[in-house]
Amino acid sequence: MKMTLSVLKADVGSIGGHIKPSQALFQEIARFVKDNGKNLIIDAYISSTGDDMAMLLTHQRGVNDEKIHKLGWEAFLAGTAVAKKQGLYGAGQDLLKDSFSGNIKGLGPAVAEMEIEERPNEPFVFFAADKTDPGAYNLPFYLAFADPMYCSGLILSPKMGKGFTFRIIDVAYIEKDRIIDLNTPEDLYDIAALLRDNERYVIEAIFSRSTGGQAASVSTTRLHNIAGKYTGKDDPVALIRVQGEFPATGEVLAPFEIGHLVAGFMRGSHTGPLMPCRLNTTISYFDGPPVVTGAAFCVHEGKLTEPADVFDHPFWDHVRGQVSEKAQAIRRQGFSGAAMLPYSELEYGGVVDKLGALDKRFKLRG
Repeated sequence: MKMTLSVLKADVGSIGGHIKPSQALFQEIARFVKDNGKNLIIDAYISSTGDDMAMLLTHQRGVNDEKIHKLGWEAFLAGTAVAKKQGLYGAGQDLLKDSFSGNIKGLGPAVAEMEIEERPNEPFVFFAADKTDPGAYNLPFYLAFADPMYCSGLILSPKMGKGFTFRIIDVAYIEKDRIIDLNTPEDLYDIAALLRDNERYVIEAIFSRSTGGQAASVSTTRLHNIAGKYTGKDDPVALIRVQGEFPATGEVLAPFEIGHLVAGFMRGSHTGPLMPCRLNTTISYFDGPPVVTGAAFCVHEGKLTEPADVFDHPFWDHVRGQVSEKAQAIRRQGFSGAAMLPYSELEYGGVVDKLGALDKRFKLRG
């Protein structure tokens, strides 16, 4: 059975700054999807991560479907209306265009989709991150799909031993989608050379070379590319199919114990460790730290099971403690050096105006 998984995510309002959506906002989006998704979708899971709302939808309409995207856009508008009534912070923040034009991409919300041939048992993980950008997934997904130190299936499974195709997008190029397909293991070093630059080159999709099946879909929206100025961090979502010809769930989760340093944190302008958190985690310390949640599902004929919280285990409590220490350590460095993002990532921030004004006051000596 051909079936489509679609995730649409946006920040449309939050309590007390960038902490969490209100219950009324959450309920309105869930109600809108339920009432207006009839004859469009098979099932839906509505969730929040930090101050972002996300909807996971199953249907048979394929990717980039106008009616599915319009449902998401109008649900976010309905949530925005509630946010404005409640006076929530950043109401409609990620809705950067005035009207829907057939596709939600380029309007602000993040999108991750894949059309699959549903297996007899179809497990997958829906990841949602807040206070960071799409490049935050580069390292963990590289390790999960290309490094046998993290993914033993690469040497134990005949199908996985044939490797994977990484589709990488240049998010700095805004005229059109500029992509490249590279294969593991032969292009491993080339993939690493690109993915080291999280702000420019981002994994968009991963495919099994054994079966051709899509294993991963990552949202690659860059909000400042759309708005022309800083309006909030991109807060990416991802869908990862697991087991069989794909890495096991545990192999996909393992790299997240690193708590690797990513862009984001306060005002989207700093560096901080990515903390794997329980579902519905809020935002706190220095508008962070950057967080990622994971909801695992099985889907059969488009119907979702209840979610299993992949980071709700005593092991991850220990990891969160270590990540907290990393967050404190880099925050002690304040604005200096690597603690704050480079000039190119502050292009639409007030610091650029300040530096421009100061530049005129410099003098040549001698």
